[in-house]
Amino acid sequence: MNESQTRVLEGIEGQYVTAITTGDTQELDRPGPGQFVVVVDPSGAVAIDTFPDGLAARLPEPGSEPDGVRTVHAGTSEFVVRSTSVEAGEGAWRVITASDSDANVLDEVAWLLIASIAGINIAFGASSWLIGSAALSPVSQLRRSAAELVAKPSTETLPVGPARDEISELAETLNTLIRELRASADRERQIVADASHEIRTPLAILQTRLELAQRQAQSLDEMKVDVAAAQRTLTRLSALASSLLELSRIDSQGSAGTAAAGRLSAELSNAADRGRQRVADRSIRIDYTDDIATPAAMVAVSEEDFGRICDNLVGNAVQAIGDRGVVELSLVEEHDALVLSVADDGGGMDEDFVPLALDRFSRQSKARTPGGAGLGLSIVAGIVKNAGGAITLVNDPGIGLKVELRLPTVRPW
Repeated sequence: MNESQTRVLEGIEGQYVTAITTGDTQELDRPGPGQFVVVVDPSGAVAIDTFPDGLAARLPEPGSEPDGVRTVHAGTSEFVVRSTSVEAGEGAWRVITASDSDANVLDEVAWLLIASIAGINIAFGASSWLIGSAALSPVSQLRRSAAELVAKPSTETLPVGPARDEISELAETLNTLIRELRASADRERQIVADASHEIRTPLAILQTRLELAQRQAQSLDEMKVDVAAAQRTLTRLSALASSLLELSRIDSQGSAGTAAAGRLSAELSNAADRGRQRVADRSIRIDYTDDIATPAAMVAVSEEDFGRICDNLVGNAVQAIGDRGVVELSLVEEHDALVLSVADDGGGMDEDFVPLALDRFSRQSKARTPGGAGLGLSIVAGIVKNAGGAITLVNDPGIGLKVELRLPTVRPW
């Protein structure tokens, strides 16, 4: 006997047991298809009988059926029969239920549920795959377009769809990155080309001077002149190499470093002294002032880099002045920044050249730094950018130039 069949019989008889105990026996509902039920009232009258003939013939009179569950053979079929007595006010009712033991209803229901769930899962998986494929189709297109750009470099960018969704935003962000990388690569190629040009000229001069000293010098004095000229060219070449290395260091610098405002004030004083030593034989006055209210305020630039800034700006100003003039250095603390300004009366720049002054290897026709490679302001701009600051050129043609730097400060409390 199967336990599941017993539970099925309990479920079938449940509605009749409830109706009897509540007194609602006027119209008992007939069972569903395939459900066999006999209900006998206390007087012995049969209220419902849906037993098949073959099974009814194998059972005793409905009123005398003992309580319990048993197996009954009727022809070629085997039935599980359950009999239950239900006490009511007028006496005991009998509820007898039966089911074919060959038909395992719960197993059928379980298999039906398994098949339904499997079908739902398959449908859900297929729908998810279709929806996912449709949603990721723009991503696949971006990947293919990116692969084409890698295989065949061009000026094109990734396609941006008309929908303003996350995929379009991703494409626009990647296009911005592509443009920045291309601009960076163009700058690197330009730097290499400019550096090659700048290096080739002094190398040619150096080679020519050494050849003259070797082949055409008629005396020691003539040879000394040629060697001295070669040394000057070598000095220029060495300065250019140092500037290129400095620019490379600035570009690859992961951290700008830090220094206290008080230490930078001291470095400014030292830079003024170094500038005075350079112009000791000329009528050039170099003055500096500072107004630092919070010496402990931190700035995102190291003392060494701040010294390079000061030396480059002072050097440019001295070269622009010539033999007579004034260079004024000022370091002032504001509420959120340290402001360094270097002003001179060297005549200023050409107005058309001001927008290009910070570019690498840029020099105006009448350079403020004769013989230079046009890297001084570029180095200053690179250091300031790494520090999160800003640089401003205040040009007064015919009068002078003031370079103003703003370096953000971070108070220690």
